[in-house]
Amino acid sequence: MPGSVIKVKRQEKIGWLERLYVPMIIKGLFVTGGHFFRNLRGFVTGKNRTDFVVQYPEERVDYPSAFRGMPVLVALDDGLPKCVACGLCEFACPTDCISIVPGELEGARIERYPEAFDIDMSRCMYCGLCEEACPEEAIVMSREVEISTYDRQSMIFEKENLLVHENLLKRRIDFIRGDYERDREPPKSDV
Repeated sequence: MPGSVIKVKRQEKIGWLERLYVPMIIKGLFVTGGHFFRNLRGFVTGKNRTDFVVQYPEERVDYPSAFRGMPVLVALDDGLPKCVACGLCEFACPTDCISIVPGELEGARIERYPEAFDIDMSRCMYCGLCEEACPEEAIVMSREVEISTYDRQSMIFEKENLLVHENLLKRRIDFIRGDYERDREPPKSDV
């Protein structure tokens, strides 16, 4: 025989008090009250606080390195985007919210650059596929998620609004390199 037989007691007698679930309701009230008074004591005295409350505008939560916020373009030291307008992020985007107009540079090490780079944030779902597709680490997911407006037209972010200096994105770029086991930094541009 592969297993043992378990006999279920279906005819067990329960009293009218147990049928009303009064003991379980009282037990639940004691647990809730215990948490309430413990947190109240910690809030009033300021010691041994066990609650997790963030006073939102003044305090911010430190998101983990894997957090994906709004996609932004990495800016080099001279203010130009690191992007070479290859179009892989535009192709990888499942919602088609990225549009790139490539341009050419003469006499520079990088032949192409984005003349226009627009992201429609009202359509973006913060999936991070654009970041994974980029071979130059030129588009990364920032920690910014609080973007709200009253009209859709202001949700279209242009290249100038998307540029963020590389030093401000160091934590995310280091996470990406560790995730993909990239040992070296990509070569610097001579633009």
